[in-house]
Amino acid sequence: MKKIKIIAPATIANIVCGFDVLGLAVNIPNDEIIMKKSDYPGIRIKKIYGAKLSKKIKKNVISLALQALLKKYKKSNLGFEIEIYKNIQPGSGIGSSAASAAGIVVGANYLLGNPFNKIDLIKFAMEGERLAGGVPHADNVAPAIMGGITLIRSYKPLDIISLRSPENIWVSIIHPQIEIKTSDARELLKQQILMTEAIPQLGNLAALIAGLYKKDYNLISRSLNDVIVEPIRAILIPAFNELKIKCKSIGALGGGISGSGPSVFMLSKGKNKAELVSNVMENIYSKLELKYKIYTSSIKKTGIVYYELN
Repeated sequence: MKKIKIIAPATIANIVCGFDVLGLAVNIPNDEIIMKKSDYPGIRIKKIYGAKLSKKIKKNVISLALQALLKKYKKSNLGFEIEIYKNIQPGSGIGSSAASAAGIVVGANYLLGNPFNKIDLIKFAMEGERLAGGVPHADNVAPAIMGGITLIRSYKPLDIISLRSPENIWVSIIHPQIEIKTSDARELLKQQILMTEAIPQLGNLAALIAGLYKKDYNLISRSLNDVIVEPIRAILIPAFNELKIKCKSIGALGGGISGSGPSVFMLSKGKNKAELVSNVMENIYSKLELKYKIYTSSIKKTGIVYYELN
């Protein structure tokens, strides 16, 4: 049986002002999945490395996403054997569940002869995200599958746009080693917002997209402002305000909470500036009695990749 290795990237959802509609993929960290078709029907998760996750079908995002694909494929007696290597920690805010859900449907699609398009695959992966966050959102799985920066114009019908962006944008990410469940972070949010909040938020979102297309770094920087979600969730993130202030003071374009947290990201113009920003983040967190991981990466343009194993 043909065996493949899938590499699924971490992702940053929201990008400050685009709650549930914007996301981007980064080159590091990433998850790895090894899978092959099996002679025996059903989904078998043989091994999970790097995280304590359930192998039970109803409690694993990989199984639920793959089930959604197989239901649409409508051929019985199909089976898959799967090994998961988690390098993106669950509850990190950088798309751990999305990497699993998106990676498995891309891999299965290849093994079945590519019967589905990317929008189909995103829909299947969203069913895995439903388990992780309580809502089948696409702002992580879309960039994981499509690469780059993505905009979700509509969920019904699902309409996703790949956005152009300057080649020289780099990302600094710091992940304090605490876990914030997406479902818990969502419960904090207001179900209704004021018009006085919606107007500046929409302005920032539109201006951020314009800044990306115009390669206007000053406009990008001015637009990285969230008046709705960040003020509520910031209390969950250690030293959040200090991170933002000090990173911007040395030249970061701006940033905020990655997804539902606890990771914090900053965008910068160029690798050298991003590395300086990462150093500032590290200096702040090194003073806290808290373990952390830090990453400096360009935006991953290709999304999930896979190759056959001998």
